[in-house]
Amino acid sequence: MNKDKEEKVKKKKVKLSSYGRKMERKERVKGTLFLLPSISGVSVFYLIPFFVVLVYAFQDNPVTKNYVGLSNFIAIFKNEAFRLAAGNTLKFSLVAVPLAVIISLLMAILLDQSIPFASKFRTIFLSPMMVPIASVILVFRVLFDYNGAFNIIIRFFGASNIDWIKSEYAPFVIILLFLWKNLGYNMIMFLAALGTIPREMMEVAALDSNNALKLFFIVKIRYLSPTILFVTILSLINSFKIFREVYLLSGNYPHGSMYTLQHFMNNMFNSLDYQKLSSAAILMSIVMIVIILILYILENRFGKDMED
Repeated sequence: MNKDKEEKVKKKKVKLSSYGRKMERKERVKGTLFLLPSISGVSVFYLIPFFVVLVYAFQDNPVTKNYVGLSNFIAIFKNEAFRLAAGNTLKFSLVAVPLAVIISLLMAILLDQSIPFASKFRTIFLSPMMVPIASVILVFRVLFDYNGAFNIIIRFFGASNIDWIKSEYAPFVIILLFLWKNLGYNMIMFLAALGTIPREMMEVAALDSNNALKLFFIVKIRYLSPTILFVTILSLINSFKIFREVYLLSGNYPHGSMYTLQHFMNNMFNSLDYQKLSSAAILMSIVMIVIILILYILENRFGKDMED
């Protein structure tokens, strides 16, 4: 009798386990079906174009499709327009990204204090995110036109007009536009991170040292290191996407100081020179990946130090 019962229990377990396996397979199929639209979109718009760009970078042209090795990359490095664009993009990122991170962090620390109208200031700083970029460009054109508001102020103090957008002063206009557009979002990210710092930790640290500057660098900066990394990467990506603003301000061929890598690639696309376009895109991607890896390594060291 006991043996019969044991066999029945075993059969039930086998049935249950087979049912469970069937349900698991069904769930996997459902999950795959739900993911299919996203996978298809990523494949069509990202993965396939990426491999096409890789192929074009090592061919002489899309018609004959002869393999030429690194010839396209060598030609890119010899191209004066590419060197100018790469230099301008690098200079812009080296100036604009640290300013965007540091100023937004200082603004967040200020608004984290008990100051009057803090919520209203947050709304004001976030307002650029709600304004269409075309409207922003129109405002900056009015401000920095040859007969614009800034030149009126300059003339009031006895100086002559400056052609801001079509002179060597153009990068200052673009940096100001970049900061005005991105500071609000960065500031909100830092405010959220500041809110996660344990108050008990700050109180204990304050007992050990009354130096506010020391507390900021020893405690707050270390807790903020992941957010600083994220904001830096985001600002870096946005600095490489400044082409839209520059294009709306001055078209395909702006002043030499504003000619960026995306200008170069856009002009190569218009002239159907896909080989140079692909090579430039790959080089820019490699530089971005290297910079982001360095930032991750630095943040990882800060994180280990914080854990210790």
